[in-house]
Amino acid sequence: MARRSIEERLAQLDAQRKTLQARLGRQERANDTRRKVLLGALVLQRLETSKDAEFVDRLRTWLKRELPGFLTRDGDRTLFPDLIELSATEKAAVASQAPAGSADGRERA
Repeated sequence: MARRSIEERLAQLDAQRKTLQARLGRQERANDTRRKVLLGALVLQRLETSKDAEFVDRLRTWLKRELPGFLTRDGDRTLFPDLIELSATEKAAVASQAPAGSADGRERA
């Protein structure tokens, strides 16, 4: 069996390096997404269940100030009708998505 040339071995190592870099990038994106989901879940849980009314008021005020500039897509804005002043079109979209029998458009698990 003939030995592979140095060039062939370098090419193989380069291909392995690219594969590993792609895998690392996917893992970093997955970790970033998980961090965002968990942080959002914490904020929403505190808004709904915290017994510290002053904290909830400060958090809600901050979110009402920051969210409108952060959320640029209409579809994203409709997810937070209680924290963002929606346009008439956005309000209609929220109303059409509300499940039957739900007073505020959100289902409770």
